[in-house]
Amino acid sequence: MPVAEYKSESVAGRILVVDDDAELCKLVSRFLGAEGYSVQTVQASGLGVERALSDTYDLVVLDVMLPDMDGFEALRQIRTKSSTPVLMLTARGDDPDRILGLEMGADDYLSKPFITRELLARIRAILRRTSSAKTNVGFSGAASIQIGDMELNPGARTVRCGSVTLNLTTVEFDLLERLLRSAGSVVGREELTKDVLGREFSPYDRSIDTHVWSLRKKVGNAPNGTERIKGIRGVGYLYALPDRAGSE
Repeated sequence: MPVAEYKSESVAGRILVVDDDAELCKLVSRFLGAEGYSVQTVQASGLGVERALSDTYDLVVLDVMLPDMDGFEALRQIRTKSSTPVLMLTARGDDPDRILGLEMGADDYLSKPFITRELLARIRAILRRTSSAKTNVGFSGAASIQIGDMELNPGARTVRCGSVTLNLTTVEFDLLERLLRSAGSVVGREELTKDVLGREFSPYDRSIDTHVWSLRKKVGNAPNGTERIKGIRGVGYLYALPDRAGSE
């Protein structure tokens, strides 16, 4: 199957779009190309995985519902060998699908149908996060943050919980860092969306809640069995201090 490509004279980044909707691929290619991105599109997930692993892309846009192999399996295969950021597209929009994608290593998701400007905002936010992460790796100027048995190293971008090293996505790492820096205090969903996802909060956008849900599963409970990350209804989230964990 041929690979369609739209090249811009001024390249802001290389993006691979894997979606069986040919018209959507054309629309996305033209729009992102006009914004300075070099875009390649493929309509089969198997070929998409092959392209993602054989070439250097800054980001992969991957549809969940593909005919030859669903997007989750394609993501799993990509993640076995590549840490390239992946933005998943889903027409179903169900929370289980979103959570599964994030748990498997997706950086974000966007429900279909979507506005092209929203797609652009998500792409820019992901690329800003990953670019910042690459810049900070190996930088030893930032002190580690330790709350109880949880230790986060911003420079090396590593997280240890007791004797276990946690495998977090870029978003999950940034989210945990933001909550640890405000441990004992509530951080609003609007603030988390802006600081961690790099975009303005929308009442209908549940992205930050889904990321928190995925992060909670990975960090588990505190040694005394209580939640490390607590949801404050209608407000936001709080990382509980060890001496308050049992009473919050």
